[in-house]
Amino acid sequence: MCGRYSITTPEEALRRLFGFEGPARNLGPRYNIAPRQDVPVIRAEGGVRRLALLRWGLVPAWAKDPLIGDKLINARAETVAEKPSFKSAFRARRCLVPADGFYEWRRDGTLAQPFRIEMRDRSPFALAGLWERWRDGAGEVLETFTLITTGANATLEPIHHRMPVILAADNYALWLDARAEPERLGALLKPFPAAPLHAYPIDRKVNSSANDGPEILMPVEEQRRLI
Repeated sequence: MCGRYSITTPEEALRRLFGFEGPARNLGPRYNIAPRQDVPVIRAEGGVRRLALLRWGLVPAWAKDPLIGDKLINARAETVAEKPSFKSAFRARRCLVPADGFYEWRRDGTLAQPFRIEMRDRSPFALAGLWERWRDGAGEVLETFTLITTGANATLEPIHHRMPVILAADNYALWLDARAEPERLGALLKPFPAAPLHAYPIDRKVNSSANDGPEILMPVEEQRRLI
């Protein structure tokens, strides 16, 4: 499961990396993104990449209660093409979710130690996402998304058995292509290579979504030196 991540990269750098068009959204850094929050994703609209703010926690179009999104923050790569909650979005509504790090927790008895996972060069990357559009009885629209997870790679295995799907840059176009065959898409849903990733322990303050500042990124060892 992936329940927290960050995107602190400036908007213009994201625009260069992902090639989206449209006006500036004045995005600020987000160090501790949590479910139910509105965050940037990139979709293809008429062949043009656009950045939109969607709520994390997918609400299928057929859902009666939007609170179902709390249970659908992740979709498993192994079953995403068949699960009723995800199969329609997998066929037609895929998105890139910009990130520059994510968090997982290692269980040690009754305690859980949080770790930050990022690229060794601290560059941003794209997580594989699906999005949906839901309407309530009054016709109000809610747009939401979920992150796809897969098995852990060698960097993540000592921490957690799952990780979000990280897409290589040369696969962005395929992931957003509405005409892409399911078999080609399924081949992308695999663990990212371990070597480019770095994991380190951080303070448990990340457990609270109210904590959303740069101190979240500080390794435990550095925090202890400041005490």
